[in-house]
Amino acid sequence: MELNQYIDHTLLKPTATVEDIKKLCTEAKQYGFYSVCVNGAYVGLACSELMKSDIKIAAVIGFPLGAMTTKAKVFEAKQCIDDGANEIDMVLNIGLLKSGYHKIVQDEIALIKKAIGDNVLKVILENSYLTEEEKKIACQLSIDAGADFIKTSTGFGGGGATIEDVKLMKEVAKDAIQIKASGGIRDVETAMQYINMGVSRLGTSSGVTLVTSR
Repeated sequence: MELNQYIDHTLLKPTATVEDIKKLCTEAKQYGFYSVCVNGAYVGLACSELMKSDIKIAAVIGFPLGAMTTKAKVFEAKQCIDDGANEIDMVLNIGLLKSGYHKIVQDEIALIKKAIGDNVLKVILENSYLTEEEKKIACQLSIDAGADFIKTSTGFGGGGATIEDVKLMKEVAKDAIQIKASGGIRDVETAMQYINMGVSRLGTSSGVTLVTSR
């Protein structure tokens, strides 16, 4: 598979304008990225812009803190799917995970997956806030809850993807769940390193740079 087909072309900045989202979608079509990843308010716009293409639309929910109520996250996920999203990238409840409330965290992931049905669910762990043991637990909870992917980070939490984290996630995941590396992926060498480690998707705002610098 070519590099472009690993890329979730991402724009989540709070200052992103309508024109910025349109440009994101134009670039996704031009370079054949797998998907665009946007905030919920722009799912409808992305859907309209990508109507005659095969490019998927991923929406983030509970973003970027993960600390919303489960009901709010479920509602947000359903709304994004209704608006045309194919994939949901959710932030798990970091504070509850660190408090040891593992069943609540797992149940929330499971409820969101149930709400979106056959659509893809990625669970953002926000590894920069977690201990090694917490990362392992978060991976296993995501698997047990029926999620499709575990994802390294939001890119807004003070740390992005690292080789060490992806290695740890892969050790827990094995073939039970896919991995998305996200945050700070700005050069081809790093991108290929993650792919060679078994990552299925790359979340990056530098997709154009990656595919044009090879």
